[in-house]
Amino acid sequence: MDFMDNYNLWLEKAVEDKDLITELKSIKDDEKEIYERFYRSLEFGTAGLRGVIGAGTNRMNIYVVRQATQGLANYVLNKYGKGAVAISHDSRIKADLFMNEAAKVLAANGIKVYITSELQPTPVLSYLVRYFKCQAGIMVTASHNPAKYNGYKAYGEDGCQMTDVAADAVYEEISKLDMFEDVKTMDLNEALDKGLVEYVGDEVYTSYIEEVKKQQVNPGVCAGADLKVVYTPLNGCGNKLVRRILKEIGVKDVTIVKEQELPDGNFTTCPYPNPEYKEALQKGLELCEEVKPDLLLATDPDSDRVGIAVKDHDGSYRLITGNEDGIMLTDYILSNRKANGTLPEKPVVVKTIVTSKLVEKLCEKYGAELKNVLTGFKYIGEVILGLEKNNEEDRYMFGFEESYGYLSGTYVRDKDAVVASMLICEMAATYKKQGKTLAQVIDGLYEEFGYYMNKTLSFEFDGAEGMQKMADIMSNLRDNAPAEISGKKVVKTADYKLSVEKDILTGEEKTIDLPKSNVLQYNLDGEHMVIVRPSGTEPKIKIYLTAVGADKADASDIIDELASAVEKILGV
Repeated sequence: MDFMDNYNLWLEKAVEDKDLITELKSIKDDEKEIYERFYRSLEFGTAGLRGVIGAGTNRMNIYVVRQATQGLANYVLNKYGKGAVAISHDSRIKADLFMNEAAKVLAANGIKVYITSELQPTPVLSYLVRYFKCQAGIMVTASHNPAKYNGYKAYGEDGCQMTDVAADAVYEEISKLDMFEDVKTMDLNEALDKGLVEYVGDEVYTSYIEEVKKQQVNPGVCAGADLKVVYTPLNGCGNKLVRRILKEIGVKDVTIVKEQELPDGNFTTCPYPNPEYKEALQKGLELCEEVKPDLLLATDPDSDRVGIAVKDHDGSYRLITGNEDGIMLTDYILSNRKANGTLPEKPVVVKTIVTSKLVEKLCEKYGAELKNVLTGFKYIGEVILGLEKNNEEDRYMFGFEESYGYLSGTYVRDKDAVVASMLICEMAATYKKQGKTLAQVIDGLYEEFGYYMNKTLSFEFDGAEGMQKMADIMSNLRDNAPAEISGKKVVKTADYKLSVEKDILTGEEKTIDLPKSNVLQYNLDGEHMVIVRPSGTEPKIKIYLTAVGADKADASDIIDELASAVEKILGV
């Protein structure tokens, strides 16, 4: 259908949400704006849906949500004959509306729905899927994107985000549907009365918290450690459960960043609510100067990721990267469980291919098996599932990705800022009793293994032209692979889309035993590395740089040189 025809159809049919009609009428003479909303449909993939809130097939709205949910309902009924689905949401604009609309569609299809009465962290949704033995799950969130975005993450019966196979099957069902004619829906109150929709009880959240507490490495260490924490939920959904878990493990001195305490999808104090960025943590850092805590915790809007800042040697507050936090937690868990006699034989640690190579050194030190997986926490979840099928889930120690996502334990299959916040505080308390700060801990690991510095570059490509530009960049890199980057020879390449790893020095090629993904990797002399990857959830190309130096200054110089060289190669 022509985009203008589609626009006119929406003017006629999209009458249930007045905001959409107002928006559509406001752009009636602007062909470019109409095109941006209708030139394509939001694609359903392993990350579900994600887009700007608004009118049109290329926006997040009740009609796109309903169509996706009808496709999911058809998939569940085709595969299982019947089913149950858990749904939750975070603090984003219209997130509760989208949750309710999805519930109404599923109920109209005879599928039992468990929904939350208030916003909950993404890992809780993963937990609900397994707790209620559901066939699927939906989390309405756009994670750390700016306020204008919302999204729809879909989960399988294992509590992991959907695999490629399942997502493709759901997308095929969605593609068959006319969003105005082929979607079933029913009144929510009627669905509640008939028992097709049921609210999750408080006892379920208590059982989740108990599972989180089982992941403690040194239970009781926080009591008497006098740990002082500043915490910000960044106007998201971590406030209740993060504060609850900290209180239950004995962290009593917690100061909340008041401007960011309550749910607010406008994120007025942090326009980009991503704990990877200093700007998002600025209010927390300002409070740290007043309160003088041991550390700052910041969970993102759907509370599956956490960032921290710690007191440095000079009393200032130092941002800890996602890699650094993961390195410290890996070392803390392995070393303390070994000392406690609770480290199993053949322990397993999982990280993504773009995450710090320093983890390899830690696994060698403690005799752990390291599994590298593609970017996306569902792949870490798949490793857990594989261990579980062999009755070896106790071997799983820790999994993380550089973008501040961590998981200890197998009670959920997604990254969890609640358990990560608990473990970070426990780790800080343990070292505080030894007279050490977390800044000293990470510096000590660098002294032991070398200074591994990581940096992520992100380039945005908005709109239809941007999507084509991203495709052209990746195609050009495949056709014209660099022989060197910043004067450092490329010694090995890996193309995860073609599943081929090549040793440039010997010419030997190996098959990469991972799912295909549009990722290119260049290993350089001196253990340095460059990885190029289009984002699966945002219109961006991300570049992951690794530099290994003798010290921070050395590594910093190398990474700056790599960044400059990569920008020239990409032409951005």
